[in-house]
Amino acid sequence: MRFKIWFVLLAAVCILSACENNGTTNSSGKVVSSESEEMQTSNEEKHISDDMNEVISNYIIRKYDSVYYQTEKQFEVHEVYGTSESSGIITVYMYSYFGGFNKFSGLENQAGHSLPAVVRLKKKAAGYVVTEYTEPEDGSLYQSSLKKMFPKKYLDMLHNKSGTLEDLQKEMDNKVQQWLDE
Repeated sequence: MRFKIWFVLLAAVCILSACENNGTTNSSGKVVSSESEEMQTSNEEKHISDDMNEVISNYIIRKYDSVYYQTEKQFEVHEVYGTSESSGIITVYMYSYFGGFNKFSGLENQAGHSLPAVVRLKKKAAGYVVTEYTEPEDGSLYQSSLKKMFPKKYLDMLHNKSGTLEDLQKEMDNKVQQWLDE
């Protein structure tokens, strides 16, 4: 009888540990499972509209414009690894490159950053709005926060991001050059 009690307690602890490690808490305190989001992913994982891309870029530029105030113009470009949709919320798993520029320095980035991010969008009558924006934590919490943010298949893509930064740099240079030519 005592063996059965210990076995049931041990099984309960294992199940609770698995549930706890399988999800992450979003900004509203709701536990979201990356695996369940991964299963809800459509076949057109990477397809997001130009409007959605613009909303994401504008949101990130507004978020950081006061941080990089010493620059005349800020730009953001990103690579989408995939998307999922649940309850009308579109989750975008991506790598973002943000930069601030001045006309006198041309294509030379004066300030900025590049990092993985997760953006949640909701469709409104006037278009899309960002409902949540998440970046990984710094330092020793970086890897564990990435695991909470990204489903495994996108995390693998992030770790194998050959060419991502070079492609984003070219896209950024094109945007900045258009601005310089105005």
